[in-house]
Amino acid sequence: MNPNRTYKDSVFTSLFSDSDLLRELYGAIGGVSLPDDVPISINTLENVLVRDIYNDISFMVGSKLVVLIEHQSTINPNMALRLLMYMAETYKQMVKEKNIYSGKIVYIPYPEFYVLYDGVDSYPDKALLKLSDLYENLKEIGLPEKSHPLLELEVQVLNINEGKNCEMVNRCRKLSEYSLFVSKVREFMDKYNDLLKAIKEAVKYCQEHDILREYLEKHGYEVINMLYYEYNQELEREVIHEEAFEDGLQEGLKQGHTKGHQQGIAEGHNEVLTLLDQGLSIGEIKKRLTQTTTS
Repeated sequence: MNPNRTYKDSVFTSLFSDSDLLRELYGAIGGVSLPDDVPISINTLENVLVRDIYNDISFMVGSKLVVLIEHQSTINPNMALRLLMYMAETYKQMVKEKNIYSGKIVYIPYPEFYVLYDGVDSYPDKALLKLSDLYENLKEIGLPEKSHPLLELEVQVLNINEGKNCEMVNRCRKLSEYSLFVSKVREFMDKYNDLLKAIKEAVKYCQEHDILREYLEKHGYEVINMLYYEYNQELEREVIHEEAFEDGLQEGLKQGHTKGHQQGIAEGHNEVLTLLDQGLSIGEIKKRLTQTTTS
């Protein structure tokens, strides 16, 4: 099977691209009960400047802006910084027709950030990532510490793997079923060691056991394509990142100083991600980088 690499949606974003489902999902993760008259509108940005956030749903709950990210790989400790950049672009687009230099107040939606983690690595039920955790220690550079950070952004990370945060997950039937579906894909992957077969078997199993049945019956072929692309992309990015890091390290050692090391890593990583986003396979990327190195 040759997956269609033009797929940009994930199964998660496709499943929850409905305002009523988002109402139920937000009620579950936020621990609130939203009245039916509270408007829900999806406003996910495309082609934002933050490269790796592609399984996100940005939506308005009344006047509140919620950014929700489904994350299958290891949680990135820089997520708060990445979301800060994401929000800068979001607010920029929201107020682009307003004069922020005028004497009138330009109001912006109140933001909330959630990451729903369903990766294979062990992770607590809940965690809080803060932008302030990334700040350098002022005392170490001889400056007094502030009583509180002057710029903060907090991200709630919620583990939705089967058996985690059960009370929260069970408040949203589709979220519970999605968690079971992901679990079944991994179960069949362990059994067959074949990603495509595992996805197909998981789809078949869930249809037979009334897990996301209507969604899978309607979008089964797209789900197979999307999930195959998702899992391969995650794997490719991890493998390529490791190779780019090692290449950068070797280049830095050759140059004999730290700056060369860091520059090699950054340049190699950025080039690999650019080629990956263009749809090149791992083999094609390796060949391209080899030709660049030898030329």
